[in-house]
Amino acid sequence: MMLYMDDGYELDTDKIDDTVLALLALTMCGGDRAWKGHDWDTLSRLHEKGMIHDPVGKAKSVALTPEGMERCQKLFDAMFVRKTEA
Repeated sequence: MMLYMDDGYELDTDKIDDTVLALLALTMCGGDRAWKGHDWDTLSRLHEKGMIHDPVGKAKSVALTPEGMERCQKLFDAMFVRKTEA
């Protein structure tokens, strides 16, 4: 399903990629692996950007690269973590 957008607007795939990369943190397992239940086009772009290893295959998880792990953590913190008052 394609979302409706007014003329003069397009999807910002970089923002989508950053959000999916951050969300991968929620499904991390086994150190650098995350469940790959996200849009295939987005996972392909993350692979092209060097954030994850090739997502194509029978495995239900994908391995993040060292750069991907670092960016994943930074994005997750920026998007989903708030400071608590002590």
